[in-house]
Amino acid sequence: MPGILYLIPNTLGPVDMPSGDDGAPHPLDAIIPREVQAAAARLDYFVAENAKTTRAFLKLLGSRHALSKPIQEIDIAELHVNTDASALPALLAPLLEGRDGGLISEAGVPAVADPGANLVRLAHRHGIQVRPLVGPSSLLLAVMASGLNGQSFAFNGYLPTDADARGKRIRQLEDRSRKEKQTQLLIETPYRNAAMLEALASHCQGNTLVCVATDLSLPTESVRTQTAGQWKAALAAGQGPDFHKKPTVFLLLAD
Repeated sequence: MPGILYLIPNTLGPVDMPSGDDGAPHPLDAIIPREVQAAAARLDYFVAENAKTTRAFLKLLGSRHALSKPIQEIDIAELHVNTDASALPALLAPLLEGRDGGLISEAGVPAVADPGANLVRLAHRHGIQVRPLVGPSSLLLAVMASGLNGQSFAFNGYLPTDADARGKRIRQLEDRSRKEKQTQLLIETPYRNAAMLEALASHCQGNTLVCVATDLSLPTESVRTQTAGQWKAALAAGQGPDFHKKPTVFLLLAD
């Protein structure tokens, strides 16, 4: 009988290790339910977007729960954007042999804005049970905190890096938002956050709402919703958000 593929949530950014047994709550408890932590701690096979990040997560997890094995003995296979589809069956082989495994993203929940979705699809084809576990999703947290339309929203991933193509795409998404009254979500490589906000402020109409949600669930969390016109004025005055190299979700809703 095949094992179970658990979809393991990760933190949305670095979390400090607890300093000691001082009675303070464990930092993971505010982000990931204890039952989910315990389920992850029982596993000894993971498919991960980034093995180094996963080991750091397991180290943090191990400070809260006893792991199934020492970290160096836990098997971690990588699955990232450059992984060829032909490699996916080998990643599922341990589960087909009856071993439970966990799919874990570099941050947040796996298989959402994450290459793990292809592995989940293949698991279904092979009759492997897939169990999603509760944890932080930057996209849903951003929608919740933005004040924009949470009844209808769409995630559009990354926009083109070419300035002209990016501007055209922003105008297309704004037009779609206006016609369908739908919130549009975008992400960007963190070191290009400033360029993205400048593009949104420049290409969106002045009354279009734009939300910038940074470091969600972390101590440095910031969520700010203004019109594109207000963002344009704020940037001109040097009052943009503190989001350089910080994971950020951008949202827009046209009137």
